[in-house]
Amino acid sequence: MLTIHMFPCLSDNYGFLVRDSATGKVACIDTPDATAILAEANKLGWRIDEIWNTHWHPDHASGNQAIEKAMGAVSLGPEEVHARISPLARIVKPGEIVTLGESRAEVMDVAGHTLGHIAFHFAEDQVAFVGDALFALGCGRLFEGTAEQAWNSLSRLMTLPDTTTIYCAHEYTAANARFCATIETDNVALMSRIEDITRLRANNVPTVPTTIGLERATNPFVRADHPSVRAAIGVASDAAAYEAFARVRQMKDKF
Repeated sequence: MLTIHMFPCLSDNYGFLVRDSATGKVACIDTPDATAILAEANKLGWRIDEIWNTHWHPDHASGNQAIEKAMGAVSLGPEEVHARISPLARIVKPGEIVTLGESRAEVMDVAGHTLGHIAFHFAEDQVAFVGDALFALGCGRLFEGTAEQAWNSLSRLMTLPDTTTIYCAHEYTAANARFCATIETDNVALMSRIEDITRLRANNVPTVPTTIGLERATNPFVRADHPSVRAAIGVASDAAAYEAFARVRQMKDKF
């Protein structure tokens, strides 16, 4: 069983400290702000044993070395982090299993935002840490990968059970909601969710985590192949699913 501590850092990032209850081992998922992360760990009385990176962007990996030095943490992640930001003790690839004490996570390929982006799925706890691959009512910009690659990654995430809790790395939900409201205007679940998001953010309450089921029902990026989304964005019914996704992504980029 995992204990997950989430906290805001930088302007809109979230930090995550994850503790394996059986052994007390602690991992930090990404390192957006080493000072904030170390402060939270000290507040909890947790020693950070490992750093798990999802991708190479500085707001996800720039704190590695400071946390390694302060806590003696061992880092792992995709090769792109090792090559571009900070040396890793272990380079992991999709399909591998990584362990935190007695907790096991599968490394998932969620490339698109970056070419080597990975996610960590703890099947037993029904939890996944997805970095910038998937957001509440959104997905990461395609800085390096193709639309087809990103669509395949999102589709891979959508194979997880609806009850899977998704920890994404940014509080982008209110902005995403304003865009989503222009797509599926007749999606009752989406409109209800937007009301909830507006209320939460007015009170400075996080909209993260989300769930696979909630995203499947309301997120037009993962629903790009749905007939109502295709009709709203003007993509033919016989076009490839990734082409519909690409159109949604392009519309959001210009929104």
